[in-house]
Amino acid sequence: MKRSFKGIVLLSLGILTGIGAFAQPDDPYFGETCTSILVGKKASADKSVITSHTCDGSYRTWLNVVPAATYPDTAKHLVYKGSLKTESVTDNNGLTLAGSIPQVNQTFAYLNTAYPCLNEKQLAIGETTIVGRKELVNEKGMFNIEELQRIALQRCTSARQAIKLIGELVKQYGYGDWGECITIADKNEVWQFEIFGEGPDRIGGVWAAQRIPDDHVGISANIARIGEIDLSNPNYFMASDNVQEVALRLKLWDGTTPFKFWKAYSQAKKNFTIRDFFVLSSFAPSLNLKFDADEIPFSVKPEKKVSVQDVFALYRTTYEGTFYDMTKNLKVVKTTYKKDGSVEKVDTVLYEGANPWMGRDEAAIYNALKPGSVEFQRTVSVAWCSYSEVIQLRDWLPDEVGGVAWFSFDNPGQSPRLPIYSGNLSLPDSYSICGQHRYREDAAIWSFRKANKLATVKWQKTRKTIETEVAALEAKALAEQPALEEQVKDLVKKGKNKEARELVTRYSNDFSRSAMQRWTELERSFWGLFGRGF
Repeated sequence: MKRSFKGIVLLSLGILTGIGAFAQPDDPYFGETCTSILVGKKASADKSVITSHTCDGSYRTWLNVVPAATYPDTAKHLVYKGSLKTESVTDNNGLTLAGSIPQVNQTFAYLNTAYPCLNEKQLAIGETTIVGRKELVNEKGMFNIEELQRIALQRCTSARQAIKLIGELVKQYGYGDWGECITIADKNEVWQFEIFGEGPDRIGGVWAAQRIPDDHVGISANIARIGEIDLSNPNYFMASDNVQEVALRLKLWDGTTPFKFWKAYSQAKKNFTIRDFFVLSSFAPSLNLKFDADEIPFSVKPEKKVSVQDVFALYRTTYEGTFYDMTKNLKVVKTTYKKDGSVEKVDTVLYEGANPWMGRDEAAIYNALKPGSVEFQRTVSVAWCSYSEVIQLRDWLPDEVGGVAWFSFDNPGQSPRLPIYSGNLSLPDSYSICGQHRYREDAAIWSFRKANKLATVKWQKTRKTIETEVAALEAKALAEQPALEEQVKDLVKKGKNKEARELVTRYSNDFSRSAMQRWTELERSFWGLFGRGF
């Protein structure tokens, strides 16, 4: 039976209403960071492959395009740690040199976000931290995950090639980060790659990768999800050669029960969180997944083809209308009066300031007035998001325009998505400045953050305006894609690849500047509401 995507989401909201309580992290407002949704090419509405990433936390918001480069045989690639907190493209504060590896003669251009995400050959990577066991960490390992992403994008054209390269680098030079998942996609397939260290006394790492079937969707939301690994099927599974040995040595697996990667290396009691459950239930409600289950499927076949707009919608999710709606108890009595001053009607409505992104202090006030008014839930959309991207990879288009990162600054539940292409040569100057350290007029994120934060003061009044503007901008971008793509195809056919890249760069940057201006206008209009009593 066919359902609209809206209907599927509403059905999954109904499922959520009946879910029991679940454990929260020690610091719920920042304990779980990042969500990545994956879509195989036969599951997507237009046959594109999709990966994605929300960079949730106080990570850098500056980004730039690093151009392709050539190097002599003797060149070295310097490996740094500490790049996630820098304030601008030129800021080296906090960076430490971890080592170096031989450079290749030719590198590809790539989109350099905090966690680098897309190269000029339509290779894309999303990321979520899955933490794992403390005893696996070895900070002496050369590589953190973001540097492995960078090198893969510089050197690789396919997901499988990237996985193999990362595995080789980690084996030789060591993995020095906590548990991580990166969702690696190319024009044909998408893989989930999970990696941990192998202990403080070992330079190396332990990892597994599982392919999302082409007609399936998947998700990574800060928890290890790869289970049994069938290495006799290399089209769907890859792993480090020590994948079981490390678990045996550290007594994380008894050697007799079926080996499951997530059970051995994570500290979780199950392989999913509320976000994993919600997203997979949204795509395949008839599976009737249970939140109290010990395990849910690694991926599911969606009941309808998934459009990129469907993924946008999931990234705006706050569980509104369910048991886990954080605003559900924030209701007030509203009295409407007739012209003669008599009461026309009395309603119970949501408080105008009720919003799903309230901070600790605001929630504490409500709970002080009435205990239990607000219980924190980890929604897909969060106010502490630095940036996010939903990346489409399309094999029927030239690389200059085939890969598109639908990029968003700040809260993905409020900000529009802006197209950045695999062929982009540059970005607006304001993109090269981080807005996390302080308020900066020259940082692009503040064009969106000011209006978004202001809107939450009276969210029940402002949300329609924000949502209308988001929808209008996204519809405009999607409607303009076919004409842009045809122009690029024509230029590439004529051998004018540079002109094609200049075209997508100009379009992308003009669109971004227009969106920033519109959000500045929204901010001013919201201040105007305050002046009239709001």
